[in-house]
Amino acid sequence: MPSSIPIGARDVLVVIDMETDFAPGGAPALAGCDSITPLVNRLARAFDNVVVTQGLRPKGGGAIPSSRPDVGPFDGDEAAYAGEARLPSHCGPGEPGADLRAGLDFERAFLILSKGANSEVEAFSAPSRAEGETATNLANLLKARGISRVFACGLVTEYCVARLMLDARAAGLETFVIDDACRAIDANGSFAAAWATMNSAQVWRIQAREILG
Repeated sequence: MPSSIPIGARDVLVVIDMETDFAPGGAPALAGCDSITPLVNRLARAFDNVVVTQGLRPKGGGAIPSSRPDVGPFDGDEAAYAGEARLPSHCGPGEPGADLRAGLDFERAFLILSKGANSEVEAFSAPSRAEGETATNLANLLKARGISRVFACGLVTEYCVARLMLDARAAGLETFVIDDACRAIDANGSFAAAWATMNSAQVWRIQAREILG
């Protein structure tokens, strides 16, 4: 069966935050994380251009809900990023849990982009670290390489994946989330809400078979 979305030199795959703390035995050990690794590897081999992001969550700062005494794990839709408030501390800079997962094939990655090292400023999105306050110039870099379409997979659908894709759309790039190569928290409707926002911004939801055939 041929793929329905041919991939070429103007396309990039962004593999988002595939870190050890999300795997079984980590904290918060996102359900189903392990099962997408082979699919992410197949996708990474299908693209000439691959970017990998690594989200860091420093402890002790005011920006990360899980580090604040007033917000506990799995607490509070009132928090600025409710899903993050529901997670225990994870992916601390320099800690093994922040390492990219063993067994991932990033041979074609031309960039590994860390985000979130500043404990006072949250950073879900790679194109605009600190939610637009501090630019990483990722969108400009992609455009300089002639890239016009961004495909995303990884973790977590309604937070880092959604923020990256919404920022990429705002930068004028065409965007596709490879849904079956992502995993979500899906607490209190967070997954559906994220997709409603992405749909309204024309972020397209696809399956890996549409690329891989």
